[in-house]
Amino acid sequence: MSSLPDAAPQDPGAHIVIVGAGQAGLMAAEALRSGGSTAAITLLGDEPHAPYHRPPLSKAWLAGEVDAAQLLMRAPEMLARKQITLRTDSPVQAIDRATQRVLLADGSALHYSGLVLATGATPRRLPLAGAEAANVLTLRSRDDAVAIADGLARCQAEGLPLVVIGGGFIGLEVAATARKKGVAVTVLEAAPRLLGRVLSPQLSDWYAALHRSHGVALALGAAIERLVVQDGQARAVQLADGRELPCGLVVLGVGVQPNDALAREAGLAVDRGIVVDACGRTSDPFIVAAGDCAARRLPDGRLLRLESVQNASEQGKSAAAALLGQERPFMATPWFWSDQYDRKLQMAGLSEGADQAVLRGSLENGPFSVFQYRAGRLVAVDSVNAAKDHLTARKLLEAGVSPTPEQAA
Repeated sequence: MSSLPDAAPQDPGAHIVIVGAGQAGLMAAEALRSGGSTAAITLLGDEPHAPYHRPPLSKAWLAGEVDAAQLLMRAPEMLARKQITLRTDSPVQAIDRATQRVLLADGSALHYSGLVLATGATPRRLPLAGAEAANVLTLRSRDDAVAIADGLARCQAEGLPLVVIGGGFIGLEVAATARKKGVAVTVLEAAPRLLGRVLSPQLSDWYAALHRSHGVALALGAAIERLVVQDGQARAVQLADGRELPCGLVVLGVGVQPNDALAREAGLAVDRGIVVDACGRTSDPFIVAAGDCAARRLPDGRLLRLESVQNASEQGKSAAAALLGQERPFMATPWFWSDQYDRKLQMAGLSEGADQAVLRGSLENGPFSVFQYRAGRLVAVDSVNAAKDHLTARKLLEAGVSPTPEQAA
């Protein structure tokens, strides 16, 4: 993929447009300024809110432990001081690459000399009868979280249960928060275990036991037939085996789809995400992409799309550097976290293809870590309430150092 001309962002009248005012877009905007760009910078968000933190939405925000001010990443006046123009409620309809313009939903257009696509992702919906009911919700935005919080309050007040469809991080975090509020919860997972794509079977079983110990009913290998709707509200979830689970609220946590339609319609290379190199460059020399919408091409040809704060932040900085004509490849070891009840899971590396798992510590008494190996080499470490192990694991993986399984244990 070709790099941008070095001088373009510094030319008089240069204008860098950033589509998406989340973590990746904000980081790109600030990195452009700190990197010396004198171009005009416009940050376009399709929500009515200034940039805010998303991770607390399924945890502290739902639990009522943080308010809107604490969610805020940057106030508009702070961005203005950096000469970054924030435009909220400004969805983009199309990209005209021939004239280097973005076309907005309000009919206006902005010319760009450099364009950052940080469009994020959208929660998947399920093709189920009744899934359009008003109390069947997904969680991605602050407004989504407000709607779920209202739904949980109603469940509390009326003694109604929550049904979570999907045993991934979002679903389990919402389930844990609901149990803290005393709401009855059932989690339905189509796969034979929780978090099957990201955790070892040992850790999946541990999380199942953790949730059951807090009163969550788990149904693994669950097949859903439909949602029973009355007066516009889902009243029950009907399973393929005929069981009906009553509900006051249904939360879907079945993954996300990258928002790559703008890029695809503009003729950029797209493959389950906007295809970028390690510096965030797309197939157009004036356009970069970062965050959940971007699929990074690895040296072996595979594509890697990560959904994490670290990835969004670092890809945003790499994309900004590319617009400045610099090389700042993002190759760092990925890391993630999840808070459920009083347990913090911290993950370093990618466990895909791991064929050996070694336990350090005690599953029963904690803290503990699971070191995962592929062909005898350390590829990932999952730590629960073991921050020191997590930091050590990141250093080991970053340095390419692989302790033996015996040393890890």
